[in-house]
Amino acid sequence: MSGPGTLSEPPDCAPVVPSPRSALDVDAVKAAYQRWAGVYDGVFGGVSAFGRRRAVGSVNRLPGTRVLEVGVGTGLALPHYEPSKRITGIDLSGAMLARARQRVASAGLPHVEALLEMDAESTEFADGSFDIAVAMFVASVVPNPRRLLAELKRVVRPDGHILFVNHFLATGGLRLAVERGMARASHSLGWHPDFAMESLLPEPDLKAALIEPVPPFGLFTLVTLQNGAGRNVPG
Repeated sequence: MSGPGTLSEPPDCAPVVPSPRSALDVDAVKAAYQRWAGVYDGVFGGVSAFGRRRAVGSVNRLPGTRVLEVGVGTGLALPHYEPSKRITGIDLSGAMLARARQRVASAGLPHVEALLEMDAESTEFADGSFDIAVAMFVASVVPNPRRLLAELKRVVRPDGHILFVNHFLATGGLRLAVERGMARASHSLGWHPDFAMESLLPEPDLKAALIEPVPPFGLFTLVTLQNGAGRNVPG
């Protein structure tokens, strides 16, 4: 995928923040994932497997043991963490979490410490509760991506790591046209096909982040940000 672009700033205005054309609210997200819960693994599990494995592999290599998985869903990633990592998963969908709990019980995953129904934009965790936060296919789901980022920065310790794996809007060509067209179905899909990386990351974080396309097709991107690194990037 192409790297992040540079935002222009109109005179006398705040910097432009690209945003999806069809905003989702919490009720729309809950309703969508209630519909998807029973078939999520079969429909999305294979498509998202490369991104999920890449994100978990990165988490396993990072220092620290306390890991927050945001949007844990049905728990597809949970068996792949190293046993030394202590995982707390959160999700907005009770139906998804029920399936995740079944997975933990049947697979015997003692490193999974909690699975909680919680809004990722406003969690109940204390500041600096985690060494690492990883959000898989969540940034284009939440109503306010920048609020999600701010909350993860709060709950991750200074110099800890925040990871996102997500589909981001193409910068041109046929794929861009297709994604813009699919945006009309955002409420039914439960995610934004037209989600730009700049909607999530302000420019200092874009400059500080490690941005890696996920093979084989680069449809998804892994973003790794050290908490606080964006404040130290020259403008």
